[in-house]
Amino acid sequence: MRGPGEAVVLGIGDDAAVLRPPPGQDLVATVDAVVEGVHFGAGFAPEDVGYKALAVNLSDVAAMGARPLWALSALATPREADRGRLARIGRGLASCARRFGVSVVGGNVTAARELSLTVTVVGAVPRGRALLRSGARAGDLVLVSGTLGDAALGLAAGAAAPLLRRQRRPTPRVALGRALSGIARAAIDVSDGFLQDLSHLCEASRVAARVELEDLPLSGPYRAAVAGRRDPFEAAASGGEDYELVLAVPPERLGDALERARECRTRLTVVGRLEPGRGVRVVKRGGGSYRPRSAGHDHLRPRGFLLGRRRSGA
Repeated sequence: MRGPGEAVVLGIGDDAAVLRPPPGQDLVATVDAVVEGVHFGAGFAPEDVGYKALAVNLSDVAAMGARPLWALSALATPREADRGRLARIGRGLASCARRFGVSVVGGNVTAARELSLTVTVVGAVPRGRALLRSGARAGDLVLVSGTLGDAALGLAAGAAAPLLRRQRRPTPRVALGRALSGIARAAIDVSDGFLQDLSHLCEASRVAARVELEDLPLSGPYRAAVAGRRDPFEAAASGGEDYELVLAVPPERLGDALERARECRTRLTVVGRLEPGRGVRVVKRGGGSYRPRSAGHDHLRPRGFLLGRRRSGA
């Protein structure tokens, strides 16, 4: 059976897929698992579970500046599970794959005590051009795509529809990641919380970061939801699951980065600068420093039902 999609020699139907790496490209691979009762609950539509399980992997590929090509999925399910519900999970995954041009080339189904879905994505990037966490330098600007904190607020009871959508159907910034390969020096996606993920980039690059609190990009629905809160920035700073990109860009390439973002129809905001040293420092416009109550997501202590992250290292 010949599978659809670029560089698929043999797709679903044999013991394994046969894939042909694009010439002159490095392969980028990542894997993530979501488990019922840990990462999603009964309130999630099955289509959203499947869609997001793939989308979070695509976000990892985007952070590497790569183009996603192929996906494999492994479903573990109790024997008594509703077959209709499982089919809807598959339809959600397929919907995400179609939107981003990814070929699902294989998978597996097995019986288990609890429902889980593991997705692997393989992408390609021009040889030697992958965006790494470790490429940033002191003096680089810190840029963020889109807006922050919407997904975290989408977990609240009665959340506004735009916030709920950001939580359950995130948009991996695949086009932007590819567009900024060769412009940005380093990148990471926001999965565990902006400040925590920025700290991972800083640690890998052996630099420090200074972030301007009031420059964090916030959406209109976010501002409406936090109006009157004592700390309106907490969800944006540490909420996680936004799947936006944090990028280190040399100041002289800022114009190029913003132009590429406009071409991708994606908001891109300067929120700080990298400095010599260690750690992430957040400063307020009126003076003083800022520290949220939570530093970010702890994978061993899930905070409610999140389609959360197990860092793949990719």
